[in-house]
Amino acid sequence: MLSRWRRVAFLIACVSLVMVGMSAAAHADARWRITKERWSESDEKAWQDFVAALGATDCWTFDECIKSPANPYRHTDPKTRFYVDCADMPYVLRAYFAWKNGLPFAWQSAMQSADGPGGDIRYSVYGNTVVSRDSVPRTANGVNAIPILHTLVNVVSTAMFRRNSMADDPSMFTDTYSPRLDREGIVPGTIAYDVNGHASLVWRVESGGRILIFSSHPDHSLSRTHLGKEFLRTGPELGSIFQKFRPIEVVGATRAANGALVGGRIVGVPNADIPDFSLEQYQGNPPGDPHRWRSSSWMSNGENLDFYTYLRSRLSVGELEYRPVEELRTMMQSLCFDLRSRKQAIEISLGRGIQNMDPPQRLPDNIYGTHGVWELYSTPSRDARLKTGFREMYDLVVEFVKMNMVDAPRLNYEGDDLPRDLVAAYWEENAACSVSYVNSAGSTVELSIDHVIDRLYDLSFDPYQCVERRWGAKGDELATCRDGAEKTRWYEAQRYLRNQIDRTYDVDMGYTVESLERGPWGLRTGRGVEEGPEVDIRAYLEGLIARRGAPRAEIANPALTP
Repeated sequence: MLSRWRRVAFLIACVSLVMVGMSAAAHADARWRITKERWSESDEKAWQDFVAALGATDCWTFDECIKSPANPYRHTDPKTRFYVDCADMPYVLRAYFAWKNGLPFAWQSAMQSADGPGGDIRYSVYGNTVVSRDSVPRTANGVNAIPILHTLVNVVSTAMFRRNSMADDPSMFTDTYSPRLDREGIVPGTIAYDVNGHASLVWRVESGGRILIFSSHPDHSLSRTHLGKEFLRTGPELGSIFQKFRPIEVVGATRAANGALVGGRIVGVPNADIPDFSLEQYQGNPPGDPHRWRSSSWMSNGENLDFYTYLRSRLSVGELEYRPVEELRTMMQSLCFDLRSRKQAIEISLGRGIQNMDPPQRLPDNIYGTHGVWELYSTPSRDARLKTGFREMYDLVVEFVKMNMVDAPRLNYEGDDLPRDLVAAYWEENAACSVSYVNSAGSTVELSIDHVIDRLYDLSFDPYQCVERRWGAKGDELATCRDGAEKTRWYEAQRYLRNQIDRTYDVDMGYTVESLERGPWGLRTGRGVEEGPEVDIRAYLEGLIARRGAPRAEIANPALTP
C-alpha cells in the first residue's frame, strides 16, 4: 500500500496539467496576449469547428486530441502534456482556444452551495452560487498560458455547472447560460451536464437530431457516445442539461503599441442580451413555469412527446423520422466505442497495479462521487452510463416494433419483416465490434457486444479486482483470476450494486462487505437492487421471430414480451 504522502503526490501528478521540460523558448510560445475585446460571431464559429474537428478525430485522451492533426494550433504549443477530467475539459479546451486566438477568458473560481455549509458542492440539492471570479490578466507582454490552464484543472469541478440557469448577477455572473433547443442553440462546443456528476461537450448534431458528445474521465481517458436518457433533465436550479459559454467583454482597457489590451475588467453579457438564451429545456413547449419543470409538456406538430423525443424532433433537419435498422446500427456502434473506451480505462488501472492492492475495509461513502484511487480507477459511473445505453437501445427496439405494428408515420421502414431485419443488422454490427482484454495469465480474450449483453450486470466496477472480473468472466474464463477469498467475497457482495442502472449520489454507500451481504436491497438503501432491467434485444427479437413461426394455437396466446 502507498504511504499517505506518496498517495498525495501520486494523485497530484494524476490530476494536474503536467509540464515537461519547458525551455525559455517554449515559455515565449506560451504567452497569452489578449488582442480582442470580445468573441465575435466568427470566433464562436471557429470554436465550433475546432471542437467538431477534435470530436471527429481518432484520439483516446485529451492530450492525444490536442496533439493530433485535428488541432491547427498544435505546432505552436510548448512541450506540455494535458491531463483533464470531465469537468475540466470544457474549460481547458475553451481557454486553450482563447489563448491561441488572443481572446479574453474568465471563470468562476469559487462556488457556494445553496444547501448551506457542509456537504459536497458537486451534488448540492439546491444548486450553487458564484462567490468568486477570476480572469486572464491583461498585460502588454501577455502572461504564460500554461499556469492558467493548470489553475483551471485544479479549480474547476462539476460544481461549476450546478448553478441556476435563471441567475443573472452582473458581477458574480455564471460562466454559462441555457440555450435554445434548436440547431442554432445546440452546436459543437455546447456543454451537456449530467447532474449525476458528469460533463461532456457536443461535437456534432446529426441531421436526424442525434447529439454526439465526447468527454474526459478522471483516469484521463476520452470517450465518445450520443446523448441519451442518462443525462437527466432537472429544474433550472441545477443547470442541466445544456449550457453554453456566456459571451464576455473586456471594458475599460487600453491598447498597447503591440495591439495587446492592458487592464480593464471582464463583464458578462446578461441573459436577455444573448440571442439564443432560452429556458425552453425547463419550461417545455408551450412555455410554462420553469419551476414546475416536472409537469412541462413537449408538443411538436400537435403531438405530445417525451423530452428526449422532442429534443430530437427539434434538432432534426425536416420532420423527425426513425429508420429502425439504421438506428440500431448507430446505437450498437456507439456502444462499441463505449466498450473500447472502458477497455482503455481498465488498462490504465491495471497498469497502475491497483488490482494487486488489498481492498479497503469499506466502500467509499458514495461509489459514484468520491476522491483518490477509487475516483481515478473505478468505473461505477461509466458502467451505469453503459448500462443505460444498452437499456435505451432495448427500449427503442421494442418501440420500433410497436410502431411498425400500427404503421406509425414517424417510422420509416419499407421492409416486410422488421424483427428479422433488426436481428440481421444486430449480428452484422456484433461481428464488426471486437473488444478484447488480456487475462491474468497473459492470454487474449475476445468479446463482442452480444457477449457483453449476457454479462452486463457481471462487469465489475471495482479496480481492486482482477481483469477477468472487470469483464464479468465466468466458468473457464474466470479460472485465470488470481483474486483471493476476500476479493471474491467483495465481488459477490457487490452484485446488487452492479444491477443498479441509476446513479444515486445522495445516499450513503460506505458499507463493509458484511453489510452489503445482509441487505436489504433497493435503490435508496445504497446497497443496490435485486435485479437489473432487461437489455437483451437479441433474445427479444428472436422470440418474436420464433412466435411467428409457431403453430396457430400458440400465436393465439403469445407469450408476454417486455
